[in-house]
Amino acid sequence: MYAYGPVPSRRLGKSLGVSPIPPKTCSYSCVYCQLGRTNHLQARRESFYPREDIFKDIKTVVGESRPDYITFVGDGEPTLCKDLGWLIHECKENWDIPVAVITNGSLFYMEDVRHDLMEADVVLPTLDAGSEELFRKINRPHPDIAFDKMLQGQIDFRKEYHGKIWMEVMLVAGLNDSDEALAGIKKALDMVRPDRIYINVPIRPPAEPWAKPPEPERIMAAHGLLGKTIDIAGYESGNFVVDEFKDARTAILELTSRHPLREEQARKIEEKFAEKIVDKLVSSSELVRVNYRGKVYLLPSRFRRGGSNENNPTGV
Repeated sequence: MYAYGPVPSRRLGKSLGVSPIPPKTCSYSCVYCQLGRTNHLQARRESFYPREDIFKDIKTVVGESRPDYITFVGDGEPTLCKDLGWLIHECKENWDIPVAVITNGSLFYMEDVRHDLMEADVVLPTLDAGSEELFRKINRPHPDIAFDKMLQGQIDFRKEYHGKIWMEVMLVAGLNDSDEALAGIKKALDMVRPDRIYINVPIRPPAEPWAKPPEPERIMAAHGLLGKTIDIAGYESGNFVVDEFKDARTAILELTSRHPLREEQARKIEEKFAEKIVDKLVSSSELVRVNYRGKVYLLPSRFRRGGSNENNPTGV
């Protein structure tokens, strides 16, 4: 299944997600990623699946749901999909629904990537660092992607693109929350000139368990230092639409593979199908329970996560 939802989004309301790439195929392996460590680190674009099959799945899921956005997000980096421009165009031709693309912004140095995004209404890139050193520590990019190359790509995209750019900065304690690190991020953001800047923190279990949110005072400092920003460090609210799924098991496994669920959210999906499946999925090791920030999450057991002190550059 390529399309799913709509799911509640803190930035996009009811967001119908579309994943046009295989799981954990990405140009980064961010320490904070909610989907775990990247399995396939690449910077080469390709057609992973027949584009007609992806669009057919979008048509099925859109149905009567009327999402606020059709969002290309992927189980990694969606701009790795060579068919992204065609898919965006087909969505714009068929529905009067805004199209968003959530991307790490790493491949904007490629002219064809920038071209593919031109018809999107909103593009939501990431910028977590203001230097090569921090870029390597936080985002752990493909070797072909240098910080200056990535940043210039985002600057070039801003010059060419006439839609909205909503930038996200993910703060990780001990890495990019110091005044010096934030000053570097501010300098980079000023060069890109996004329409909005969102400040986020890891709210779901990250790839590296040591990747934690900064202290509240550092988050407040970031808002002050980065200028006009919007806080999305809280939990999303609203229900997951699961009408396209045949049963609770399928719904929970599909959703957790793209959007780790709090156990309370999974229990609500159980109730919708009048089934009891969560405990069975955990006992069969298809899902694992992970405690993070005082809440219990359900994650696919295949997610690759580091140990508590493994490769910890922060010392915290």
